[in-house]
Amino acid sequence: MKLRLLLYSYDWAPLVGGVQTITLDLAEGLCEWSRSHNDEAIDLTLITETPAGGMDDSKLPFPVIRRPGLSALVKHIRSADLVHIANPTLLPLTLTWFLRVPTVVEHHGYQSICPNGILLYHPDASVCPGHFMAGRYSRCFECNSAKRGSKATLQTVMLTFPRRWICKHVAANVAVTDHVARRLSLPRTHTIFHGIRITDAAELKSPANGDPPQIGYVGRLVTEKGLPTLLEAASKLKDSRLSFHLVLIGDGTEREALERQARRLGLENQTTFTGYLTGVAFEKALGALSVVVMPSQWEETAGLAVMEKMMRGGAVVVSDIGGLSEVVGDAGLKFIPGDADSLYGQLRRILEKPSMIASLGSGSRARAIKNFNRDSMIQSHIALYQEVLLQSQTRRTKTSDR
Repeated sequence: MKLRLLLYSYDWAPLVGGVQTITLDLAEGLCEWSRSHNDEAIDLTLITETPAGGMDDSKLPFPVIRRPGLSALVKHIRSADLVHIANPTLLPLTLTWFLRVPTVVEHHGYQSICPNGILLYHPDASVCPGHFMAGRYSRCFECNSAKRGSKATLQTVMLTFPRRWICKHVAANVAVTDHVARRLSLPRTHTIFHGIRITDAAELKSPANGDPPQIGYVGRLVTEKGLPTLLEAASKLKDSRLSFHLVLIGDGTEREALERQARRLGLENQTTFTGYLTGVAFEKALGALSVVVMPSQWEETAGLAVMEKMMRGGAVVVSDIGGLSEVVGDAGLKFIPGDADSLYGQLRRILEKPSMIASLGSGSRARAIKNFNRDSMIQSHIALYQEVLLQSQTRRTKTSDR
């Protein structure tokens, strides 16, 4: 039986991010699986609101439809056996609900319980205790209005109500960690971890030619990632006369402020801001890092960059928070979110005992292969799709027999 699957991702390639990476890997993996299962083939179409830019979609093994009009979107939803939505985007959610098409929603953020989607209380950049779910809507308004304005904030808060209601009634919700599943508290939730391709060999190597160890961050340079804490910890390492080089891979709205902070702390000669990297350049930069640090101050849903480094056999140091802490488990070092002294202490341990890099890397690779491999992610999605379709067919049969 052929499954006509519609995969919807509002933001997608060529934009760079975790959602874009995972949905591309999922789509390609499903196509690979389909080619070897002709009797259970998946006919996949991806829809996104992101323009192609310079990306050549014809090279992909599935059709991509960008920025369809409403009538075209309705047509594609009607023709699908199942719709998979990456993050609870309200328009396709609403259409699938009215058209009664079985729908799976994969939650890469907290949009179904938080108007800003990241559970971060912007006035003081603290983790939100759950104001929306507790009915403290005035706090949600206070949180978002400074950045969005009153009108846009009111709209965002109001739209969170139907978004959550529909998510409570879809065929299945997918959480990317158990932490996210607990936070969202939605019915019919399945946890499916992100999957990374298993590489042939782990990194497990020391810096070459006596170069100082590279401590790095990979991701967007934005407020919720807690990067000032990393720079403050690096300053303390410098004051302790420990040898290292700090590399920040990525770009974002906070880059200029972070560069100013690095100069103020006297770190300009020990810090490199690479900007966005892709392809070979990204792989080379990531592979050169001795340690990856994720200093997030929000409850990361998973932490794809950390998973990637773990799969390569790299050492990781992360904030003890949210899905990020769950992903690392006991295979890395953790520190108190927002606490530069705590992060400094963990990094100092590694720099003073470089052999920890290999030992931590060995454990992180073993954990990644067991829990975050791409094949498991693909198989888990296929099993869920089959379960949802079977339930849908059973309901239709019962209805027709009445």
